[in-house]
Amino acid sequence: MRRHGEWLLRGLLVLAATGLTACLLDRDAAPDAPPVVDGGYVAVKPVAPAGWPAIVWPEDNPYNPYADVLGRRLFHDGQLSRGFDRACSWCHAPYTAFVDVRNEQTSSGTEGGRTTRNSPTLANMAFLRTFMFDGRFESLEAQALGPLFDHEEMDMTDSMIVTRLQADTAYVRMFRQAFGDGTVTLDRVAKALATYQRTLISHRSPYDRWRAGEATALSPAAQRGEILFRSTRLGCASCHVPPLFTDGNFHNTGLYEAGAEADSGRAQFTKRAQDLGRFKTSTLRNIMVTFPYMHDGRFNTIDEVLEHYSQGGKEHPVKDDRIRPLGLTPDERADLAAFLEALTDQDFMNTSQL
Repeated sequence: MRRHGEWLLRGLLVLAATGLTACLLDRDAAPDAPPVVDGGYVAVKPVAPAGWPAIVWPEDNPYNPYADVLGRRLFHDGQLSRGFDRACSWCHAPYTAFVDVRNEQTSSGTEGGRTTRNSPTLANMAFLRTFMFDGRFESLEAQALGPLFDHEEMDMTDSMIVTRLQADTAYVRMFRQAFGDGTVTLDRVAKALATYQRTLISHRSPYDRWRAGEATALSPAAQRGEILFRSTRLGCASCHVPPLFTDGNFHNTGLYEAGAEADSGRAQFTKRAQDLGRFKTSTLRNIMVTFPYMHDGRFNTIDEVLEHYSQGGKEHPVKDDRIRPLGLTPDERADLAAFLEALTDQDFMNTSQL
């Protein structure tokens, strides 16, 4: 699961480009008509698990099963990159919890491009309110277009996207089913991609089963790790807040010393000194398969991450007060790692619904 060859992503791109064996129903089908499907994918409106925040759909982009299957098709299609060699799924592969399938430190883009940040997971994006490590986008619709136009990622233009998709009769039909006519627009592309991404909900890990009452779902070590995780001594849960395991906020965790910031983090967007080195809290769900870690992929293993927090990070004037030496023992690290392993949702990564 941790290492997958490029053949897997190339296969996905080829599969998408050849049509994914679509079997789409008419937009005006009767209410009791069969569900909208695309090959093995069945469009289903996502529901927030019990005890989770609500999924809020934008007024101008409510759930639409036809937009769902269209968004999935676009997500896996290399036509959305200048060189036809990158799809969204290249950096966000289903089988690695929607991170880079090659586990690169920073992701590669079309025609040799290279980004400066690691690919974050797309799991549970429906519950977030800001996107990217610096939070520059405030909707999934806005975020969906960002990588398409970034020179080091997809490197596309408005006209290239519209021209390519409008020339594809299968896409014209899908846009008509999703939006009432076959006109391809960037707004519609963004809405379709955002719709699909809101369906990517990971909530079936051993931890979730344990919380639901399955006493044996967590090992004794993982249960000890859960207690440590929630303890006031460590304070992990104050930023990685269950059930999403993120607070959605931005923190300086001591990755840089003052003046040595290779990436200014949120300050790159806000231009405020107090945001230097602050990055959005990453979810810990599926963390054991979404390596390498941090915004720049500097840590390859969970042990390295735990060492960083055990030591308390580097000194920085805006470092979060909660980042302090923890002095973790070897046994405590092992228990914490066992708990983090229990956040892995194998069903989420293996289901054909992705």
